[in-house]
Amino acid sequence: MNVSANSTPPASSTPSVPTAAVSGEDPIDLETTGTFPIAIFCISLFSCESRQVREVGEAAVWSVSSCKPGFGVDQLRDNCLDTYWQSDGPQPHLVNIQFHKKTLVENVCIYADYKSDESYTPSRISVRTGTHFNDLQEVEVVELLEPSGWVNISLGNSNGGRPVKAFMVQIAVLSNHQNGRDTHMRQVRVHAPGVSLAKAVHETLPCFTTNDYVRQLYPR
Repeated sequence: MNVSANSTPPASSTPSVPTAAVSGEDPIDLETTGTFPIAIFCISLFSCESRQVREVGEAAVWSVSSCKPGFGVDQLRDNCLDTYWQSDGPQPHLVNIQFHKKTLVENVCIYADYKSDESYTPSRISVRTGTHFNDLQEVEVVELLEPSGWVNISLGNSNGGRPVKAFMVQIAVLSNHQNGRDTHMRQVRVHAPGVSLAKAVHETLPCFTTNDYVRQLYPR
């Protein structure tokens, strides 16, 4: 799957077979103050067939295959696009996301910035899922062309469009632009499906029988 940079946000309607996309917009509702994005909602209204999605990365244990001192796993989750994880070892470079319970995962979003990172920018990424390190299966591979923004990698393409259920998600950087050795990754988000908007509205409204409804309309 080839992905190129796109300055426009994802379309409001989702194609029947989800594909990776690059957008300058943060997939989580973010309020931008200067150049620093500040997370203001945990639930995103990201385009997902009229469903909400929620960020579940906080429920996981994160690790990386290697890092340069001061540029480790914490920089992937600090809500700052000016910081980054930098690997310091042989390829592939790995980000491991391990949940305490089996979790539905709809997509993985990665922030990449070719203009700033040049040869450190990933050009080919594999996403694997499974129970633990020994049974991971590749579910998606994407190729990036000088990305600048959020890369949305849907995990449903290999599962009939349905979210993947797993204890572990692994992001593997297989190669970088200009044959770079180490990689930069600025932020990572992991989204689980939320309830449908219709269901959410229905569940928040009181449920009346006919007589109850009349009494609400005409209180004594």
